[in-house]
Amino acid sequence: MMAIAALWIGVLLLGGGFALDRTLARMVESNFDDQLEYLLNAMIVTAEIGPDGEVYFNRPLGEPRFLEPNSGLYWQISGPGQLDTPSRSLWDTQLELQADYLDMEPHFYDSAQFEAEPLRIVERTVLLPDSDTRWTFAVASAREELDYQISRIRSILIWSFALLALGLMAMAMVQSYYGLSPLRRVRAAIQSMRSQGSNRITEPLPLEVEPLVEEINALLAHTERQAEEARMHAGNLAHALKTPLTVLTNAATARDPKLASLVFRETKTMQRHVEHHLARARAVGRRASGHSRADVWPSAESVLRAVTRIYEDARFDLDGNKLAAVSIERQDLDEILGNLIENAAKYGGGSVFVTIDAEPEAECCTIWVEDDGVGIPESERSRIFDRGARLDTGKPGTGLGLAIVRDVAEIYGGSVELDESEDLGGLLVKLTLPRAGI
Repeated sequence: MMAIAALWIGVLLLGGGFALDRTLARMVESNFDDQLEYLLNAMIVTAEIGPDGEVYFNRPLGEPRFLEPNSGLYWQISGPGQLDTPSRSLWDTQLELQADYLDMEPHFYDSAQFEAEPLRIVERTVLLPDSDTRWTFAVASAREELDYQISRIRSILIWSFALLALGLMAMAMVQSYYGLSPLRRVRAAIQSMRSQGSNRITEPLPLEVEPLVEEINALLAHTERQAEEARMHAGNLAHALKTPLTVLTNAATARDPKLASLVFRETKTMQRHVEHHLARARAVGRRASGHSRADVWPSAESVLRAVTRIYEDARFDLDGNKLAAVSIERQDLDEILGNLIENAAKYGGGSVFVTIDAEPEAECCTIWVEDDGVGIPESERSRIFDRGARLDTGKPGTGLGLAIVRDVAEIYGGSVELDESEDLGGLLVKLTLPRAGI
């Protein structure tokens, strides 16, 4: 920022200084030329033709320097075929005039004919009364005073613009330092979080950095939530494996004759718990990998084909929006629908209705899975989502199906609700998932 500010300030000051220098130099030179032209016009006005055809002045010129030799101010009158008439200040020298202009306008130019005295010359061609000669009147002045004024102005400009540049750079530095101070405060707040153990940036900060602070706090909350979820599920897995391991340890210690069957049963339970947590970990990883998309109808059809082979006597109906798509991986959607439809077939009375996205205009896609079983009492509906919770222990299972459904759905921002089916009288599972974008 400072380098860019210095470069930009330098470019602007150089450009502005150059333009101002040229303007002021032209103004000083124009004023100098106006004085020379005034003297030239005074010469022309007082000039007359004498009896012998020479030019003379009918009254003295009002500039005493014309009479002082080498005074730095000179005049000269020249004409074709005529002798040059110089001022007394030229002494024994003459001006080398251009005298090649055909108009009657004054012309200004510089001359270096005097080695140590650069000149500024104005000349004009005129026709005097009673004369056919084109006379060239010229006034010359040493440029010393003009060059001194220009150099003085240039010196003032250089020092002024140098001080202006320093002032602007100092202002830019102060502005940058002050403007970036909120970021230093954010950095200090982050350092304080590491040293003091705080988990949020709570220090009041300017409006310009509030969005940054909000994003940092959101990132911290997300990280904290992920860490807490990881700790919770690690604890859940440890707790789920603790009971089977205890049973196996006690049976082995007591030399239980049924040890083989216990090992088979408890290891199956542990395997199911491990698979559940692995499925959840895969879902988290797939969600973090990018935007997911799955078509609901093909997934439901494939699940129904698989479940129909297991429960051949059950009747399955599939209806709804065939174009519905949700923001979830297809593998996770298959697992969710597989658990819900299999549970409906297992614990229902033989009829399973699956309705997909009956309200396509809604923000989320809703999938209803209904059965004609005995349902679940309202008081037990929240507990049924606990890991290992089972209401019907007469049928095989581990009680992890609905827990998996809820966990995976929540990972993708969805939800699962239980209710009573108005059409079939059994359980109604309402699965809500975020709709995939077009």
